[in-house]
Amino acid sequence: MTNEYEAPDGKAFPFPDGYELSTDPARLDLCRIHQWLSEDAYWAMGRTRGKQDAAVAGSLNFGVYEEASGVQVGYARVVTDHATFAFLCDVYIDRSVRGKGIGTALAAGVRDHLAPYGLRRVLLATGDAHAVYEKVGFVGLDHPEHWMLLGEQ
Repeated sequence: MTNEYEAPDGKAFPFPDGYELSTDPARLDLCRIHQWLSEDAYWAMGRTRGKQDAAVAGSLNFGVYEEASGVQVGYARVVTDHATFAFLCDVYIDRSVRGKGIGTALAAGVRDHLAPYGLRRVLLATGDAHAVYEKVGFVGLDHPEHWMLLGEQ
């Protein structure tokens, strides 16, 4: 993948120099991803390694890497049918590189990777990163009362 993605409206969200995005599953650092999510992500605290590995196996995965070292510094997972719907989840940027625009570039990269599928909806849930996702086109639901949930709130 390239290190720059462009929105349909022309807005570019480049990765900072020295970072790159990949969907190659062989590059994923599964141990690091599990540690990030199970120990530092409010939505996945305590998630088992087995549960995390199963989630990765059933998803389209995005990794952000330092180009020089190859070390993974970010992750996002998408559950999708590649035709009508996608759910963006488990987005995480290592604390050591936050504040550089990597999260916004990752969200834009996911958006642009999914664009050719012509999906009707790409959903996500966030408790604290609304501004990041708004930059790349996500908006709040006009009619949240239409949506229902089976499971945890």
